[in-house]
Amino acid sequence: MAENNKKSKNKNYRKGLDIFLFLLPAILLFVGILIAPIAVSVYRSFQKWNGFSPGTFIGFKNYKDLFTSGSIHFMPALKNALIIAFFSVFVQLPFSLLLALLLGRKYKGERFFLTVFFMPVLISTVVIGQLWLKIYNPDYGILNRALIGLGLSNWTHVWVGDPKTAMGSVVVPTIWQFIGYHMLLMYAGVKGVSPDLREAAMLDGATNWQVDRYVVIPIIKPIIRTSVIFAVTGSLKTYDLVRIITNAGPTHKTEVPSTLLEDMLFLRNRYGMGSTISVMLIILCFAFALAISAVFKEKEY
Repeated sequence: MAENNKKSKNKNYRKGLDIFLFLLPAILLFVGILIAPIAVSVYRSFQKWNGFSPGTFIGFKNYKDLFTSGSIHFMPALKNALIIAFFSVFVQLPFSLLLALLLGRKYKGERFFLTVFFMPVLISTVVIGQLWLKIYNPDYGILNRALIGLGLSNWTHVWVGDPKTAMGSVVVPTIWQFIGYHMLLMYAGVKGVSPDLREAAMLDGATNWQVDRYVVIPIIKPIIRTSVIFAVTGSLKTYDLVRIITNAGPTHKTEVPSTLLEDMLFLRNRYGMGSTISVMLIILCFAFALAISAVFKEKEY
């Protein structure tokens, strides 16, 4: 009996060792690419460091300056990121859900429309930024030309250069680019709903919209939750379109945390403050992800 127990323990030990060895490359990769840089950023966020000379420990001063110093512009940058997140959640996602529900009804040309709507996701963000710059161009841009053609010459504008419209000039391309991404996620969920449930509801006299509201949407709530998390955290990390379209201007009106982070690191050589911004972005992304998950759990309950 004792010998059998010993053999069983040895077998379990070898099995556990095999599992550990198979996971070890992935663990090392995860630690080296994700955990180690975060740890270094946290360490540097407590220092005054220019990236070359030895850093000086200053405690939480960087975090204090981040929220109180008028020369850093972190709070306006965070406000702009939250504006993008608001429109992403309350404009982009409802439109994506609507498209997913419509395409999930097996319309003719379904695959064609899926491809068309998803195409902006596949295009380089640099290309999309340049495209929208041409659309916004005050001289030959299609937006102003269309307004002139409609007899609305008074509505023509320097869209990117005006502080009042610059933020909207960033929000619109951001929403447009990722509608197809969230649509595809939700479409996969819609197609995963059992046809029997839909048919049963239709036999009971429900319309297509009632089936979508009371049957399909409750079933795909986990996917909607994932899309909301992706939309919010993606908005907090927005960088490329802002840099290409407005270059964070005019006068910092479209500054977002990621462009501010770049500015601190490469233009001002304030690597300690740059690390502080990156740590705050990580904290905010985790906090919003947990809060969104909690809200959806409460609703499901």
